[in-house]
Amino acid sequence: MAAENIEYGEGTDLPRDQVLNLYRACGWSAASKPEELLQALRKSETVISAWHQGTLVGLGNAISDGALVVYYPHLLVLPPYQRSGIGRGIMERLKERYTHFHQQVLLAIRDAAPFYERMGFTYATTVKAMWVYDESDHPPP
Repeated sequence: MAAENIEYGEGTDLPRDQVLNLYRACGWSAASKPEELLQALRKSETVISAWHQGTLVGLGNAISDGALVVYYPHLLVLPPYQRSGIGRGIMERLKERYTHFHQQVLLAIRDAAPFYERMGFTYATTVKAMWVYDESDHPPP
């Protein structure tokens, strides 16, 4: 699937079934909490979606203080559409919106880190990512 056949949209009003299908197909545990997931997306400052012939094939969101810091918590692309430029298209649109922010932050699972490095993200050298999280869906290697 070529990225030029993809239509991108912005907004938080997304079809419930398609959102849940995307998260399930990508193996994200957030799909097991559908109401919370949909509320989180609705409350995101920015949601970029990718569509192919009326099907939601990708999604990324941003949470921000509106001035200095933006956090990109989710970037998903349906498995058959991965490695076709859709994730890059979503991230480019998100980063463009927040280009002048002091901090653009994300957490990446180990396998996704090379993608984000190609998108211009680097490993922090003077800070360490910390969190309180049930890692049962992302066990250590």
